[in-house]
Amino acid sequence: MKITGVRPWLIRSTASYWGEFLFIEVTTDEGVSGWGEITTTTFVGNRALTVMLRQISKIIEGDDPAHIERIWHKIFRNFTYVGSRGAAVECVSAIDIALWDIRGKVLNQPIYELLGGPVREEVLLYTHPDQRKFTSKEGVVQEIRDIIASGHTALKFDPYPQQGKLDRHGIAREQGDGYLDGSMDRRHAREAAELTALIRETAGPDIDILIDAHGRFDVPTAIRCCRDLEEAGDIDWFEEPVPPESVNALKQVRDKVNAAISWGERGHTKWDFVPVLENKLADYIMPDVTWTGGITELKKIAALCEAYYIPVSPHDAAGPINVVAGAQVMMTVPNFYRLETSEWNLSKYDHLIDKPLDNSNGALKLNKAPGLGIEMNRAYLEANAIEVD
Repeated sequence: MKITGVRPWLIRSTASYWGEFLFIEVTTDEGVSGWGEITTTTFVGNRALTVMLRQISKIIEGDDPAHIERIWHKIFRNFTYVGSRGAAVECVSAIDIALWDIRGKVLNQPIYELLGGPVREEVLLYTHPDQRKFTSKEGVVQEIRDIIASGHTALKFDPYPQQGKLDRHGIAREQGDGYLDGSMDRRHAREAAELTALIRETAGPDIDILIDAHGRFDVPTAIRCCRDLEEAGDIDWFEEPVPPESVNALKQVRDKVNAAISWGERGHTKWDFVPVLENKLADYIMPDVTWTGGITELKKIAALCEAYYIPVSPHDAAGPINVVAGAQVMMTVPNFYRLETSEWNLSKYDHLIDKPLDNSNGALKLNKAPGLGIEMNRAYLEANAIEVD
């Protein structure tokens, strides 16, 4: 079997925060295709990656898709002199996921069976409230109650206002001044603490409350905001308190707060996680399977974390392949906390895939179909494809 090409599928979809997904299809000369995903958080990123993937296709055409490790390094090392993180490794991630999908289909096994077999029967989840509904105290209370009623035992939100264009979760998808100066005034910090206290009161003591700072604070602001939330809501983690470029900044925050620190959605490859683990800078590691190097690299990062007794909790802010690919790996990982999903109701993905995802009672149940266990709805993709020159 030989690879015949890599096809990017940039599509419009109401299921996406920012209105589009970037999937990829790796095709072979025996008619077996595999699916992967990237889906960045910006329109510019998705289009740039589409062009890159077309060029990468040329260097792996004719390769054996079973040689997953070799192809991973072949692509990765092509970017050594221009930077092997960010966009480069995100392309690697998508292709790697697709190659594992092909391998599973050829061997008629789900991917988790090829990674050593399951250590659990289902994958526990955490999810997000729809913060568009946070226009009143009653709206907040009802949304949190709906999540708990769905069976989820952990939820995550960003309580801080952000400038720039906001999505349905209150997340800035276009850069605002908050990413420029790293500050948060006392009024908005107090309102964030009040919201967190309300959510803790509504959720009760047995639900994990996770806070996402989206890596936009300077050191003193991150420390002050985290301390406020510790007092207000008994939080279970404080995620990405500072931008990812400085582990020293992360250490300063780490040394002065009590809350557990979660880090990793912007970590690319195992090499980015080594200094965080060696310097004891995080209590939870949260790599994104579509950004950090794919299934191959997520499994390796999880093994690194296992050596430090640090739980892994993969990030997800994208589509169904992201969810399922992360779950395939986590089925095999002993040191697993929870897998992220963007909403508690995953029926929004139904039009994209051949069968609905089962996340009943707050846990994802993978089927036993080979590969990823899902097939993309090609008719929908073709009808909603975005052309990129």
